[in-house]
Amino acid sequence: MSRKDALLRIHKSLVEKRDELRRQLANEIDLAHAADAGTGDLFDAAMDGTQNEMHSQLAAFESRELQQIERAIKLIRKGRYGSCEICDAAIPVARLKALPYTTVCIACRQKQETKGGGLGEDAENWETVFEYEGANSDRELTIRDIDIEID
Repeated sequence: MSRKDALLRIHKSLVEKRDELRRQLANEIDLAHAADAGTGDLFDAAMDGTQNEMHSQLAAFESRELQQIERAIKLIRKGRYGSCEICDAAIPVARLKALPYTTVCIACRQKQETKGGGLGEDAENWETVFEYEGANSDRELTIRDIDIEID
């Protein structure tokens, strides 16, 4: 498959993902507003507050991802998609398939991470998602849960 065909397929998947995220975001906002409308005792109010916070966090995460996807779609339309914003090299199709809204090649991303900064506004922020999952998961870790880089 040619690079152009691969980019067209990625564009199609980005558009589908964008539309799905828009629906999910609208749903999270509706659920957050629905939690505010309830009446009851203090326990119900606390539960509503917790659920509202969860829906707000999910909406924020989905909103950031939606912005990245919309940016990638604009880059495709401008003909600049798939080129590293730092070194201008072509980003491999395999990387674009794995992370379709990436704007840097692997080498430049590794340099950014090694320097410990310079990730910019588009950096993935998984901290709150991991905190939520960790706080709500009672299962024990297995060897599959640990990411170990093998050379």
